[in-house]
Formats: sequence, structure tokens, C-alpha cells
Amino acid sequence: MGAGGGHDTNGPPALCHRHLSSVPCFAVSLLRTMPVEDVLNRGRQGGLIRRLSGVDLVGIGIGIIIGTGVFTLAGIEAKDHAGPAVVLSFVIGGVVAALAAVCYAELTSAVPTAGSAYTYAYATIGEVFAWIIGWDLLLEFALGAAVVSRSWSGYVSNLLGLPPEYFGEDATVNVGAMLIIAVLTVVAVAGIRESAWVTNALVVVKVSVCVLVVVAGLFFFRGANLVPFVPPAQPAEGGASLLEQPLVQALLGMDQSVYGFGGVLTAAAIVFFAYTGFEALANLGEETKRPRRDLPVGLLGSLAICTLLYVAVALVLSAMVPYQQIDEGAPLAAAFQSVGVPWVAGLISLGAVTGLTSVMMVELVTIGRIGFAMSRDGLLPRKLSQVHPRWGTPHRMTIGGAVVIMLLAGFVPISELADMVSIGALSGFVIVTLAVPVLRRRRPDLERPFRVPFSPWLPILAAVACLYLMSNLDVITWLRFGAWLVLGMAIYLLYGRRHSGLAAAARE
Repeated sequence: MGAGGGHDTNGPPALCHRHLSSVPCFAVSLLRTMPVEDVLNRGRQGGLIRRLSGVDLVGIGIGIIIGTGVFTLAGIEAKDHAGPAVVLSFVIGGVVAALAAVCYAELTSAVPTAGSAYTYAYATIGEVFAWIIGWDLLLEFALGAAVVSRSWSGYVSNLLGLPPEYFGEDATVNVGAMLIIAVLTVVAVAGIRESAWVTNALVVVKVSVCVLVVVAGLFFFRGANLVPFVPPAQPAEGGASLLEQPLVQALLGMDQSVYGFGGVLTAAAIVFFAYTGFEALANLGEETKRPRRDLPVGLLGSLAICTLLYVAVALVLSAMVPYQQIDEGAPLAAAFQSVGVPWVAGLISLGAVTGLTSVMMVELVTIGRIGFAMSRDGLLPRKLSQVHPRWGTPHRMTIGGAVVIMLLAGFVPISELADMVSIGALSGFVIVTLAVPVLRRRRPDLERPFRVPFSPWLPILAAVACLYLMSNLDVITWLRFGAWLVLGMAIYLLYGRRHSGLAAAARE
């Protein structure tokens, strides 16, 4: 029995302790939950230092959200799938992200702790779901950091004329990607306040660049380039294999097409990558000075600012250049070069470098916090949850995660796996949205400084929206995601289920 006192949420596994060989008891053990009081007590005694303000959280949120999405995906998806209606794709992605963010805001204000969706699942729907979502989040942030580090290496190579055999996608060993992860890991381990300072400085630069793009782009705004706003649907060039089709089209036996409203939805599922990461703020509950007030402000404030910037940049880009002529390598920079203002293109490259740097910074911090929460609960080795006595950070998990990211970034060309960042984030959002009505039903007495309106209908709508966006990702992404889940379940069944804190309590 934990600190939860009268809330006997992990009672069934204790009863099953005497019948470990029975299948029903095995199933019940997978669904054991952690009392909310235990979650909050662990947060108070976790050793992390509360140094962050609401302004810091907004800066960190913008730091991880604005990156590859605004500098590359807007142009790629306009040309390949949606045309000028990529603006709608960003709006749809932003609305779905906002629905999930509102649910996050309620949970973070009620249960301000490290672990984000993993912890919420543990307190509501069961240990096995908590493990799955924690495993998904580690995939999302580790793979995202590796992909972004390779993009950063390419931008720096182009900006400074560095040798392509060590920097960029054609390098046998991408030394640039590995070096930037190593440098940022030092900052992430040195302290959360120091990480916030670096992130906020980078945010100022890249937000300024985004505003410059919008203001300068208005002078070259051509309304004719926005017509037709939603280009008519047409078959994809050369056709596509079953594995490359969006799952929903493959299940319905439809031929793959581009443009039209289907293209807008496909683009929305892909540009959702641009919004993933705001949930990183939910992992900082134990390092925020006033988490019940500041976490909702950070979540919703950063997402609102980034959505406005995304939509504005996508609209300006689509109006400057006919969508068929958009350059997929550097869409914004090429657009300004085409209208005779190369100095803006240079500033865009600078903004891309700073933007990608801040994304990696926050992803490294987040991986440390998710792993910290999972190892503290016994689902990963407990040594990973040790906090550095001087810096107050989960240094072992942060460094361990960074080593894995460096290996991926240095040796594996993983750009084709970028969609897995979206599917990992969306699966986590589904769990979070469903956790809101579940926790309200189980713990109506819990203090909730921020409450989701129209519950349970709005959380259910958010879950359905996330699932629908997931269905617009291609079949191969789903297969890779399934393989990752199988590997994760094997680790949980062989190690986590027997070593978790709740399992130990049940044996006592």
C-alpha cells in the first residue's frame, strides 16, 4: 500500500500475489495503477530543483515546437500533397494539438510531476499502458533529436561551407550531428536553468527570423499563386506501393492520390511533426516554481504562438511561389532568392540553425525526465533515476539517451523514419485525452486548477482526431511502430513487470 492511504488502487495485484500462475491475475497485474498521492509525493521528494517560471516554460515550448516544421515541411507538403491549402493542414494540425494540449493542461495542473503522459497513464489506466506510452515517448524524442541533428549538420555545412564528408546527409559518419548532440548534452546535464537560458536565447533569434519572413514576404505576396487554394485531387505520380500508402487509403482499397481534401489531411498528419514536442513541458512539473499555474500557461501559450507563426509563414510562402515550383531542400530561403532578396535567405539559414539547436536542447532534457520517471518506478534500472548532487539533473539517463542519439545520428540515415515521431506523439496524445475523464471519475476530489471544458466529450473528440491523423500516416510507418511496440513489450514482460515498485509492494 502506497502513500495513497484510503485509495486502494493497487489492491488487486496484491490479492493476485498468492496466485501468480493464474492468467487472470497476470492480466490484473498489467493494469495495476499508482495512487495519485504516491505520484505527488515522489515529485516532492524526487530531488529535482524548482527553477522554472511561466515565461521559461513558454520559451522552452517555442524552443521545441518551432524547427523543421516551419523551415522545411511547409514547402515540402505544399508541393507534394496540399498545394496552398497546406495552410489548412497547419490549422488542422494545430487544432488537434490544441485539443490534446487542453487535456495536458488539466493533468499537469492536477498532477505536476516528471514523466508526462507516462505518469498520467500510470495513475489512471494501468502499468502496461504507462510502459507503452513511456516507451513511445522515448522513441519520439530520441528519433526526433537524431533527425534534427542531421538536418542541423546539413544547414551548418551549407551556411559555413564545411566539408560534406563530415557534415550533411551524404557523410558516411555524420560528425557534425554527433558533435552538436555531445555539446548540448553538456548543457542539459549542467542544469535545467542553464538549459532554459540557452533555449530562450535561441528562441528570440528564430522567432525574430519567422517574423521577418512574414513581414518581408508580404512585399512579394501574389494572390494568384493561391488559386486554386485546394488543387483538384489527382493520382500520385508513378503510383505507390501498398507500404507507401496512407493506412486509411490502404484499408479502403483506394488508389493513392495527392491534393484535394485527402491531400490536405495527409499533409496535416505529416506536418503534425511540427507540433510534436509541446508535451515536453509536461515533464518539467517537478522543476517548475508554481506548476499548477505555470504549466497550463506554458503549454497553451507556446502552442498558440507557434500555430500563428506556422500559419502565417505557410501562407506567405504559398503566395510568393507557385506551389509546383517550391524548392524542397530549402523552401523559404529559395523563395526569397527567387524574388531577388538573398540577404533574407541568409538570415533564414541562421534561423534554421538556431531553431534546430533549441529543438535538440529540449528533446535531450525531455528524454532525461521521462527515463527518470520510468526508472524511479522500477520499470527501467533504478540507477538511471539518480540525480546529480550538484546540478540537480538526471544525468545518467540524459547521458545514456544522448549516446543512443549520437549513434543514430552519426551512422543511420533515418530521414525516412521522421513520420514515426508523429505516430509516437499521436499515440501518446490518445492516452492523455482518455486519462482526463478516467481520472475525473476515479478521483473527483482531486484539485484541478485548470479544467477541460465539456468533458468527457472534448477529450473523446481529441482522441478520435488523433487516431484519424494517425490513420493518414503510411503503412510502413505503422509496421515500424508495431515492431517498436513488440520490442518494448518484451522488455516490460521480462524486466519491468517484475521490478516495478507496485510489483514489489504486492509481494510484501
